[in-house]
Amino acid sequence: MKISQIIISLCLACILVLACATQALAFCGFYVGGADAKLFNKASQVIIARNGDRTILTMANDFQGAIKDFAMVVPVPVAIKKEQVHVGKRTTIEKLDAFSQPRLVEYFDPDPCADTRLNESATDTRAVPSAAAPIQRARKAQGNLGVTVEDTFKVNEYDIVILSAKQSDGLETWLRQNGYNIPKGASELLSPYIKQKLKFFVAKIDLQEFDKSGYQLLRPLQIAYESPKFMLPIRLGMINSRGEQDLVVYVLSPKGRVELTNYRTVKIPTDKSVPEFVKSEFGDFYKATFQRIYEREQKKVAFLEYAWNVSNCDPCSSDPPNQTELREAGVFWEGNSDPSSQPSIRSRRPIAFGNTFITRVHVRYTRNKFPEDLMFQETGNQENFQGRYVMRHPFKGNLSCDAGKRYKQSLQARLEQEAGTLANLTGWSIRDIYTKMDFSITQPKKAEGTTPFWRNVWNDK
Repeated sequence: MKISQIIISLCLACILVLACATQALAFCGFYVGGADAKLFNKASQVIIARNGDRTILTMANDFQGAIKDFAMVVPVPVAIKKEQVHVGKRTTIEKLDAFSQPRLVEYFDPDPCADTRLNESATDTRAVPSAAAPIQRARKAQGNLGVTVEDTFKVNEYDIVILSAKQSDGLETWLRQNGYNIPKGASELLSPYIKQKLKFFVAKIDLQEFDKSGYQLLRPLQIAYESPKFMLPIRLGMINSRGEQDLVVYVLSPKGRVELTNYRTVKIPTDKSVPEFVKSEFGDFYKATFQRIYEREQKKVAFLEYAWNVSNCDPCSSDPPNQTELREAGVFWEGNSDPSSQPSIRSRRPIAFGNTFITRVHVRYTRNKFPEDLMFQETGNQENFQGRYVMRHPFKGNLSCDAGKRYKQSLQARLEQEAGTLANLTGWSIRDIYTKMDFSITQPKKAEGTTPFWRNVWNDK
């Protein structure tokens, strides 16, 4: 069976929820580049908007293959009704990705010969930031398979069936009998969800509706539900692959930062000064940096890449999401964060977004290193954090004054330190790094008008 034919949500691979040194002062600068989720070939993206027990999750379908072969199976904590399902916009996930991605910012050293003295230790120079076959209805148990069709319905181009099951091999058999191409051995990974008495949200594409829609790519599916379970069932997403998979989760909450409870959440390296040439190689730089810390942490932790209130950013890699974009991402709460005082998640009352906090968690997982699904918790921590890398351009004007001479002496040490930092972050060869760096400004210049010493000996012109 070809990989392109083996699709079971795996929209997480792909499935979803059930669900500077330390960052301190605001830091203004010129944003010049970012590391988005598209850098990683097998990356899946999920948005979780959650307050209390109420959740709206958005699943990005980056399925590669014939649309007719697409199918998605998502464990959900409760039976989902038609009115709880919505087809979203790919631009919603793209917006949150652009807003929260690790970023490169640049600064320009001031003229050391100007009236103001150069503060060589300063790294917070202020500047103005630049600114995701119709199903035959049946409501009885399917023979001896122990599978019950709880509901079937259509939402735009998606045909959806809600299943419950008593045994995993019965569910696997039912899926095969009903035209879902799933890999062998799926029952092993389906079993834990059946034991938890979870339901299964199964989606296919209605080809006629898809063709009429005019869309070239699958649109994200959104599900709203209420449950105390706050988890992401990544284990089912491993049916299709035993290799490494990347998952980027954008969690929106009025209560602050979200972290995992069953795996450590580690901050990615941040506030590191890197050489100027990284500007043109930032994608490769961040992939190497992520792989390096992933290996150092023994490949079994989650990484925090961003945590900030969505109403502002510093520096901004894109404009903050507006009210419409946040509503499209699932934000349903008002100013009061007490869930008991919130309107229904289907309420159309006006919404205020000043208290929405976004947490970006990046997980690279394999079957053997992540034996459990991801379990989340809201921490209430409002501390800002961002993956940020700093590029400082040396001053290249007249440095003939005493302060300029001192600046050149300190610059040599700074460039060497930047090279060492880059080598440590990425594992790149220090020799290769040096060949890409410009040290010419630190070298003494030949005085104009002087005669080379050999001219007087050889009388050459």
